[in-house]
Amino acid sequence: MHIEKLTIANYRNYASAEIYPGGGVNLFVGNNAQGKTNLLESVYLASVGRSARTPRWQELIKWGEKEALVRVSVRKDIGRDEVTIKLDKEKRVAVNGLPLSRIGELMGVLKTVLFSPDELRIVKDGPGERRRFIDIALCQLSKAYFYALTRYNKILAQRNKLLKSSPADDAIDVWDMQLAREGARVVKTRRGFIERLAPLAEAVHLDITGSEKLSLSYEGPEGGSIDEIEAALLAALHKSRQRDRMFMLTHVGPQRDDLGISVGDVDLRAYGSQGQQRSAALSLKLAEMELLKAESGEYPVLLLDDVLSELDEYRQSKLLSHIKAYQTIITCTSLSPEVRERLGEAKEFRVSAGTVTEADGA
Repeated sequence: MHIEKLTIANYRNYASAEIYPGGGVNLFVGNNAQGKTNLLESVYLASVGRSARTPRWQELIKWGEKEALVRVSVRKDIGRDEVTIKLDKEKRVAVNGLPLSRIGELMGVLKTVLFSPDELRIVKDGPGERRRFIDIALCQLSKAYFYALTRYNKILAQRNKLLKSSPADDAIDVWDMQLAREGARVVKTRRGFIERLAPLAEAVHLDITGSEKLSLSYEGPEGGSIDEIEAALLAALHKSRQRDRMFMLTHVGPQRDDLGISVGDVDLRAYGSQGQQRSAALSLKLAEMELLKAESGEYPVLLLDDVLSELDEYRQSKLLSHIKAYQTIITCTSLSPEVRERLGEAKEFRVSAGTVTEADGA
């Protein structure tokens, strides 16, 4: 799939913009604080229904304006789709002109993989970042997973609320059974995703490093089947109940799970060098591209937000060798002649103070 047209109005620092990206590599070049990241954010918003930078969609509306618009036209192997998001007193989402009553119906219409300086920290930062990586990929692959995760989070919030009121054990038991059942679905799906992602990440990482073997593992409750995972979660919830009561918070479940990332016996999350951690993060993102292609039939759109400046020349070259297979949108402040040569044919846009112009000769 690839984006044919991006239209935004009163979005962040843009009054309006209409952009026609090419099907391959697209460069958005400009100084810092001109609006390059805002463009990628708008595409990501149309993909998953939320910003990667803020949970408050009201912040996306241009200062002094009452409403904002994002519209993305997507060309696929079979047909086209158009995603429209209007922000005013509420967030309204439509696909092909039809309003969506549930945001889950947006998942998979426009698939994207975002790679930014923040994503480079996915290995060394806390488990929450790694869970987010898994969840965003899975939500784009499976609406059923999106709804299972949503149900789990709602049940978890209700259980945490109940814990604040010194409830009787039988009241907690009711929520524990629901939490364990829905949590088992989440864990089972996540574990399967990591099992499928692992060999792809290992192959990409071997290409990037030349020698190191990357291993991924899902760190969560034991069990292969949903019933086994559910039983393990129920037992863990029961064991943790006294602690949960004391702190009025649920301490076990998918919201505490993690993704193990290692090379040999070295846990890269704690002991990897900066170079190793960046290679692993790059491998995860490129493997995600390949897995989404394998399971959905076409590549998602790759969004690279000022990430080239964060990579050394060798890792830059490895990244650039992959991106010619699919539509890529890259933001940067400048590009060296060597990088331009590696990119080959690319469509270039200049970004300045909330305006976008197609570069001469692009």
